[in-house]
Amino acid sequence: MDLYAKNTLREDRLHGDAMLPMAAYLIEREAGEPILDTHWHQEAEFFCVLEGEVQFQIDTEYLVVRAGEAVFIDGGDMHAGHSHNGSPCTFCAIVFDVEWLAGASYDAVQAGFIAPLQEKRRTFPRHIKPDTAWGQAVLGHLHALMEAYDRQALGFEASIKGRLLLIFSEIAGAGQWHKRSAINAAEVVKIDRLKTIIVHMQQHYDRPLRIRELADLVPMSEGQFIRFFKSMTHKTPIDYLNSYRVRRAAELLRDTDRKISDIALEVGFEHVSYFIKVFRKQHKTTPSEYRKESSREVDAADMD
Repeated sequence: MDLYAKNTLREDRLHGDAMLPMAAYLIEREAGEPILDTHWHQEAEFFCVLEGEVQFQIDTEYLVVRAGEAVFIDGGDMHAGHSHNGSPCTFCAIVFDVEWLAGASYDAVQAGFIAPLQEKRRTFPRHIKPDTAWGQAVLGHLHALMEAYDRQALGFEASIKGRLLLIFSEIAGAGQWHKRSAINAAEVVKIDRLKTIIVHMQQHYDRPLRIRELADLVPMSEGQFIRFFKSMTHKTPIDYLNSYRVRRAAELLRDTDRKISDIALEVGFEHVSYFIKVFRKQHKTTPSEYRKESSREVDAADMD
C-alpha cells in the first residue's frame, strides 16, 4: 500500500494506471497535524478511518467519521478532513475510476450501477457505519480490498474489482442505492467559486499570489474573500497556498537531489528561511531531515 506518512492526495495525481485505475493510500497524522486539505478528483473514493476521529467535509456537508467507519465521495465532489479532537489518526483512501467496473459490452451492471453513478443520478450512502448488516458487509469488503492491495498476491486485481462490485450488490440489496440529493443553487455557487480559486492556486503556486488577485476571481472584497475561504476550508488562503507549495516541495525532496534553496524558489517561496519554517510546521521536521528519512524508507523498501 502506498504510504504517505506526511503527505496528502494530490488533485492531479494519477491514481493507478490504465491497467489498474485505482490506488489505496495509507495516511498517518500525528496529533495536531492537518488531516487532508480541500481537494477533488474525477475518481470516486472510499475514505476509511482506521484510528482516531476525523471531521470530514464533502462540499458543504460535515460529518464526524470514527475508527471503523468510512465515507463515500462521488467523483468531482470537493472533500477535506479536519482534526476533530486533536488526537492522532490513521486512514486509508481508496480511489478508483468507476468506468473500470463496467463490462466490455453494455450490460445490466453498467446500466443499473455504473452509468447512474457516473452521471450522478444515483449514489451510495455517504456515511458507512458498522451498526447495520449492510454496513458491516461493506466495511468488510473495504478492509479485504485494502489487504489485497497491500499484499498484491497473484490475482489481486480480480479480488479488488470483485470486492467493489460486491459493495454495489450489498448496498442495492439493502435498499440503500438511492437517488443523489440535489444541491441548492446557493451551495453550487459556493462550491464553484472555491474550485475556481483552488485551480488558480494550483496553476500559479510558483509565483507570488496576492489576496486581491484571488478575491477578484470570485469576485469579492478582500475581507469577504478571506472569510469565505476560511469557512469553506478551515484555513486562510495563505495557509492553504503554503500547504500546497510544501506538498509539491516534498515531492521534489523525495524524487530529486536538487538543492533545497532551488526547490524553495521553484514552489513559490521567495525566502528559504521562511520555506524551512513553513515546512517544519507542516511536517514536524526540516526539509533536509525529510529528504534523509524518505531516502531511508526507499532503501528499506528495496531491501524487502
